Amino acid sequence: MNEELLSKLSELTEAGKINKALAKGQDGVDEVTKQALDEGVAPGDVLEALVKGMSAIGEKFAQGKAFVPNMLLAARAMNAGMAHLKPFFSSGQVKRKGTFIIGTVFGDLHDIGKNLVAMMVEGSGWEVIDLGVDVKPEKFINAVSQHPDCVVGLSALLTTTMGNMEVVLKSLREKYPTLKIIIGGAPISRNFAETIGANGFATNPQGAVELLNELVA
Repeated sequence: MNEELLSKLSELTEAGKINKALAKGQDGVDEVTKQALDEGVAPGDVLEALVKGMSAIGEKFAQGKAFVPNMLLAARAMNAGMAHLKPFFSSGQVKRKGTFIIGTVFGDLHDIGKNLVAMMVEGSGWEVIDLGVDVKPEKFINAVSQHPDCVVGLSALLTTTMGNMEVVLKSLREKYPTLKIIIGGAPISRNFAETIGANGFATNPQGAVELLNELVA
């Protein structure tokens, strides 16, 4: 029965079925997560099922088989399940993979790509701290000071602002030499990432998740 519930939870997350009210009268992620926990399913197994569903929609998005609305619905469904798991995170029964600080660098006000990455990363079991857009080096530095074991993600959409990634990265590395920093955005290439000294780059949300998992493996 547990396996059936967990499989159903993954499928509902991928499909973006948030709750009964939004799933045409059928149980959604909200109800099934509660049911699983009430029946004694381990919180870690529940989290794994939610992550599996988010990974599936992330892979489809990367392949062009799913689109932004699908990702947003899946993220909302994931959040409905995560709400039931928060007490277990607080008590330490369920561990986060790590802390991810993300922001669009100063001079750039674009946030759709950043938001999708933040959703996918949170949906894969990380704590995400989203600093927003037009983020100056000092704001990144302050956030890292509060979460010294984090990984930082820098986002930029414009060729005119991607250079600001290097400014932010150098400021962070001056204070935190071993800090892991990844970058992403439409104009970003492997060559640019290597040139400025980033730990890696991603071209889509699922790629960011995979890169983060590699960095903490």
